[in-house]
Amino acid sequence: MSKITFSAKEIEALQKNPNVQRVSEKSITYTDDFKNRFMDEYLAGKLPRQIFIESGFDEEVIGIKRIEQSACRWKKAYETKGLIGLTDTRKTESGRTLKRELTPSEVIERQNARIKLLEEQVELLKKLEVTERRLLNTRENLSPSEAFQLIQETIEQNGFKGMTRYFCDLLEVSRSGYYSYLKASAIREIREQQDLKVKRIILETFNRRGYKKGSRSIKMILENEYDLILSRKKIQRIMKKYGIVCPHRKPNPYKQIAKATKEHQVVPNKLNREFKQGVPGKVLLTDITYLPYNGNQMAYLSTIKDGSSNELLAYHVSERITLDIAIQTIHKLMNNKKVTLDTDAFIHSDQGSHYTSPRYQKLLKEYGLDQSMSRRGNCWDNAPQESFFGHLKDEVDYKSAKTLKELKSKIKHYMTYYNNYRYQWNLKKMTPIQYRNHLLSA
Repeated sequence: MSKITFSAKEIEALQKNPNVQRVSEKSITYTDDFKNRFMDEYLAGKLPRQIFIESGFDEEVIGIKRIEQSACRWKKAYETKGLIGLTDTRKTESGRTLKRELTPSEVIERQNARIKLLEEQVELLKKLEVTERRLLNTRENLSPSEAFQLIQETIEQNGFKGMTRYFCDLLEVSRSGYYSYLKASAIREIREQQDLKVKRIILETFNRRGYKKGSRSIKMILENEYDLILSRKKIQRIMKKYGIVCPHRKPNPYKQIAKATKEHQVVPNKLNREFKQGVPGKVLLTDITYLPYNGNQMAYLSTIKDGSSNELLAYHVSERITLDIAIQTIHKLMNNKKVTLDTDAFIHSDQGSHYTSPRYQKLLKEYGLDQSMSRRGNCWDNAPQESFFGHLKDEVDYKSAKTLKELKSKIKHYMTYYNNYRYQWNLKKMTPIQYRNHLLSA
């Protein structure tokens, strides 16, 4: 024990320190929480003197010798009995051995105190065992920051002060990294507020005009409509962090419609996947897809898409997948006054029975349209059209339609959105109509 004694003024100042349990002229009793925290920081590399000063103690008042003695005593107790060794047991132990025999009431009192202490120790060990199992079960695939957060939550929720080193070793992370993580809490809070602000903007863009979008579409909308530039990596990070998930198209095997009669003729593939020829109204891609709605009802969508600008030029929705669906789509294309076709325009399709039909091929000749077909069973030869159907089925809730009229309304709304508002990465971040005008002006 240090020979330094405390004045009445110094005793009053020490009693105000939350780390002091009680103080007299010659001694100080520290709280168990302070001793636990002291060992935690001491094992992390801090000097005893630094820990005492940061905890509100005046070095000149308590003396450097008392600090060193306390550190030595606590370190020895921690190495011998661990966390329990730092517990103040003077209330439950008799101290100096008495020469007289204890009275029955004193024996009972001391035994009850010892039992209480042992029960507390057992409860602590049980809690520690449960915590160990939980940490070991969750440590797989944890990043260091996630492990640090888990350690912090475990210590704060269960009161395991002084066990930072043990938990860091258990999760195989460094203690210095953990303390750096704690020091950076203010920076993380600022970053979290910034991320939440960006999240609100991304979420608004994600649901804009009623269709969910991916990081590319979000980036283009932010640049074109909000005058805000964010990198795709940041948008992807925010989406991943807050669980903003864009629907992904499921792979759909190519389905070929069988030929109706032997009179049907297949024409050569004059496109050869050269979809982007830089001339609006020249490469016209067409196909048919199915749209189930209202449980067990089925509708079919036929479209014609401009290969150069990705603009949807004409479409037709029908409850029947007869030849008429393809015929009507051609009529709508030629009657659309907003569409200007190139003199060398041609229709490219698969080898389905609709497009090999003599009646369909005769109609194309009447309108002065040439014809091209994909190779048999090769959906990549008409990839942009297949891609459009995939996006439509991801973004339109067509299955919830109760009637054919409601389904047609949803499709019409999406066609307007797709042509006028859906920015596309491979169109220089423009919408199909913007890109068409860009090609025409060039």
